[in-house]
Amino acid sequence: MSAHTPSPPRLVLLYRAEIEVAPPQLLGKTPVGERRIYPILGGRFDGERISGHILPGGADWQVVREASDYIEMRVEARFTMETHDGALIYVQNQGIRRATPEQVARMMGGEAVDPADYFFCMTPRFETGDARYDWLNGVIAVASGMRSPASVVYDVYAVE
Repeated sequence: MSAHTPSPPRLVLLYRAEIEVAPPQLLGKTPVGERRIYPILGGRFDGERISGHILPGGADWQVVREASDYIEMRVEARFTMETHDGALIYVQNQGIRRATPEQVARMMGGEAVDPADYFFCMTPRFETGDARYDWLNGVIAVASGMRSPASVVYDVYAVE
């Protein structure tokens, strides 16, 4: 065994995003589970090193799995961010939201649910050809989120 210990990761806040979504397209039960698609209408993101707006046209594709005491949503969102200085950044965001059936019903009914009462974490990946933001291409990131009636809000952290 080595006498050394790996350094624990440190999280540094990159930005907070608020993404507006349209009502879901409910495809019903498919071979992989209940499929929901939420079109992205736009939004904003703000942080110390990066800020701007989220362009309309992306979506959040969800597969819902029901267990005995919770409902799990596997999320995969893809969208484009435009920084305040005009750079375009493609984001692919995968994650899991796990909540009780009652919490999900409240969220689907347009009610706000305290994010401390359910699990919602993601792993965003970034891709850009803009040299000013090339550093994002190598960022490992994690995010915690919450669902509000008309939007998804999440904080994105770089792992350092």
